Amino acid sequence: MSMASSSSDWYKHLRKSKLTPPDWVFGVVWPLLYGSIGVYYALMILFTSCSNFQCIPLILFTVQMGLNFLWPIVFFKYEKPTPALFIILSMVALTIATLYYSSKISVSYTYILIPYTAWISFASYLNGYIVLNN
Repeated sequence: MSMASSSSDWYKHLRKSKLTPPDWVFGVVWPLLYGSIGVYYALMILFTSCSNFQCIPLILFTVQMGLNFLWPIVFFKYEKPTPALFIILSMVALTIATLYYSSKISVSYTYILIPYTAWISFASYLNGYIVLNN
């Protein structure tokens, strides 16, 4: 999710990794990832013992999703990449914990979150690069 277009020129002038994808990639990737997250939630709620939202994977992942919505506000709106880095690293940790606990319930549902985990891990590298080089 990129709020860079609504932010000032701040983001454009940051030193970024050569691995930073063009802006259009974010507009393609995030809807796909959010779709897969919706599928994960639906499957976990409808077809497992997690229907009451009191199971560890859904609690962890729901907290992680709260951080996911907070990250672009901190990074782009408030232009604070260091606190944003701590947020995204927390997201990665919570998502990895979600994968672990989800695998005890349904390994196949766990696979749905692997692309998301990879993407936010890559995004944490990009955020870290900005913190270290600006």
